Amino acid sequence: MSGVLPSQSIRALIQSGEIAADQPYVEGQIQPASLDLRLGNVAYRVRASFLAGKGRTVAERLQEFEMHRIDLTNGAVLEKGCVYVVPLMERVALPEGVTAVANAKSSTGRLDLLTRTITDGGTEFDRISTGYAGPLYAEICPRSFSVLARPGMRLNQIRFRQGQSVLEDVELAALHAAEPLVDGPAVIGEGLGFSVDLRPAKGTLVGYRAKPHTGVIDLERIGQYDPAEFWEEIHTDQGRIILDPGAFYILVSREAVSIPPDYAAEMAPFLAMVGEFRVHYAGFFDPGFGHGVPARGVLEVRCHEAPFVLEHGQVVGRLVYERMDARPDTLYGVDIKSNYQGQGLKLSKHFKA
Repeated sequence: MSGVLPSQSIRALIQSGEIAADQPYVEGQIQPASLDLRLGNVAYRVRASFLAGKGRTVAERLQEFEMHRIDLTNGAVLEKGCVYVVPLMERVALPEGVTAVANAKSSTGRLDLLTRTITDGGTEFDRISTGYAGPLYAEICPRSFSVLARPGMRLNQIRFRQGQSVLEDVELAALHAAEPLVDGPAVIGEGLGFSVDLRPAKGTLVGYRAKPHTGVIDLERIGQYDPAEFWEEIHTDQGRIILDPGAFYILVSREAVSIPPDYAAEMAPFLAMVGEFRVHYAGFFDPGFGHGVPARGVLEVRCHEAPFVLEHGQVVGRLVYERMDARPDTLYGVDIKSNYQGQGLKLSKHFKA
């Protein structure tokens, strides 16, 4: 068998000691196709983002780049525009043939909280090679809002895969024909393309832009914050908006997407040549997302070098589908509490509805 390892296989890796942790695992940490990673007790403020590099450890590089360290035990503010490295509670010893990829969780991405996983000897962010045995670290860079963080918080997640699991375009087209993956024509090319919705069925609200000067967001406070204090509403009746360089936006896909129970998906940015923006951060779609309950993809968009006109229906990204090694014993939105099942345009769970 080959594919993304399901929840029951992740439990088996924990039982065998190939995934270990400093603290007992908590309820909900194992997702249908991934494992949430937890922050440890200390954050290192560093001068710049870095990778350990071949033959070097993160601890060695911290000696070069550390500015000061912060005790997270009672909560501490990670400031906007700064870079931090936090040892995670989890560590891995990947068996032969198993690789791993990490990504920010949905709520993390929607806060413009750049979170990437680094490892000893690592030459890429978020990618862990087969045979790696060692600690895991989160690099955290708050981009729009300063946040209050504590040990045990789950900002990113890790997915394990065995062998080749990505669906080729022909396979993806066959899957869509058998079980529609979007509620409309499928744009297939190195994945399933999705576009931006700038003509909502009701009203003129199409998205949100992060305000530049706001208060701190306590990551433990759910449904507590007034969106107006942190976000500017974006309205249009013309089917287009202009993205400002450096600004961060929450938009939504035009298509409702579906992830069948035997598959998982990862959001990938569209080709850079399409425009001066990136759809990024939170990228995992679990088995069962949108399956039987229409759900659209929330887009976390940052504009780069120049102002850019974004038009309704413009393709802005793609979903890369992968086979599961086996169907998970829990599915997104069915067997677990899922914040974003059936979603449309929606901010992170920290904000009042």
